[in-house]
Amino acid sequence: MKVSRAAILPPAHARFLPTVAPRYAPLPASPDVVVVGAGAAGIAAARALIEGGLSVAVLEARDRVGGRAVTTSLRGHAIDLGAHWLHAGPVNPLVALGRARSEPLRKAAQDSHLVIGRRPARPAEKAAFSRAFDRADRAMTLGASRAVEDRAVGSLVPVGLGPWRDRIALVHALVSGRPLGEVSLHDWPSLEYGDNFFIGGGYGAYLARLAQGLPIALGTPVSRIDRSAHGVSVETENGAVLRADAVVVAVPIMVLQASVRFTPVLPPEIRSAIDGFRSGTYEHAVLHWPSMPFRGRDRLASIVGGRQRPPGLLTRIDGTPFHYFEMDAAMAEALDAKRDGTDAARRLVRTIFAEHFGHRALHYLGIPAVTEWRHDPWSLGSWAVVPPGHAHARSTLTAPVDDRLWFAGEALSREQWGTVGGAYAEGLRAAGEIVERIGRVQA
Repeated sequence: MKVSRAAILPPAHARFLPTVAPRYAPLPASPDVVVVGAGAAGIAAARALIEGGLSVAVLEARDRVGGRAVTTSLRGHAIDLGAHWLHAGPVNPLVALGRARSEPLRKAAQDSHLVIGRRPARPAEKAAFSRAFDRADRAMTLGASRAVEDRAVGSLVPVGLGPWRDRIALVHALVSGRPLGEVSLHDWPSLEYGDNFFIGGGYGAYLARLAQGLPIALGTPVSRIDRSAHGVSVETENGAVLRADAVVVAVPIMVLQASVRFTPVLPPEIRSAIDGFRSGTYEHAVLHWPSMPFRGRDRLASIVGGRQRPPGLLTRIDGTPFHYFEMDAAMAEALDAKRDGTDAARRLVRTIFAEHFGHRALHYLGIPAVTEWRHDPWSLGSWAVVPPGHAHARSTLTAPVDDRLWFAGEALSREQWGTVGGAYAEGLRAAGEIVERIGRVQA
């Protein structure tokens, strides 16, 4: 199904300008490789291809680079409206690159907040919650490693966790992008969330700096990729055609499902892998709340009890009065049913905090931004989720098609799915294979 761009209203976050606008090189007339998409995977692929001695043309549909990572300025502070965690530090290439570039990385805090009803949790309650979380993670990881047949990961959440079970399942659903009944058991354990980092000035700004000087054309959506003749032809929505020896397709999986045509059609196993993913949802409302009753920079907060179930909070971002109220798929879908855009999200945030902290505590609460990546026509979701029975899809898409077409992006990463680091790693992988292939042919 082809998406009608005219029928889609711009998402709420699209009105905010990025803090970093790189300068780009002109596109070569006859590139060796065309890269479709200038998110993390596309930027990584372009940098690696140029380093490997190949000429590159990058086509980006948006009017900025970075994909689902973008940093804007709110009240003088750099705030990420998309990705903001650098997950899995030991394997995340953007952490190693950031250190090499002396980027302002900071380790994510290990301490967190827990509120039960209208009071802070007691030390014994925090310890019990931590033990329950550890027990659940061990049981789910062990059960997944022993399972022969794939099924929903939700079936492995232990039942004997007492009052903490619902909260633990809610957190795992938030970071998975879908309710646990819709997430593959065989895929779930591959996500590595240890040793997390943040970066001063924002993740989106970091990616934009990495795009400096690359040959990128903004506002250039691709409509068709043709490999029926020698090499590949990449056609844009305005009718322009670029020809090259190879192409890297580094756009979100949901966009591939909806709007990019391939001639000839993709092999059945590739098409099936693409179409089997589900759109993952992770949204957040950006709060400016100087009087929020939590202290400590970059700390997660959990609120238990009450009529609503907020999936999560990230508080005091980089020591500022800004915070993220995190929303999972279930909450976002409930908000969409109200049909009044981001106003429903703002009302929900205020309702939840009034219940737990009282109306007087909300006097200085502002909500300057609410993200809608699920409605963004160039993402159609926050990341790609593997449902039960589809766990092979990530590895299937790493195989090139006709030695001319490569896919890249977070959806292909087994170690770091759903993350910017995973997307960047897959861009590097695809570029390395192309350099080896084209270099061999040219030699």
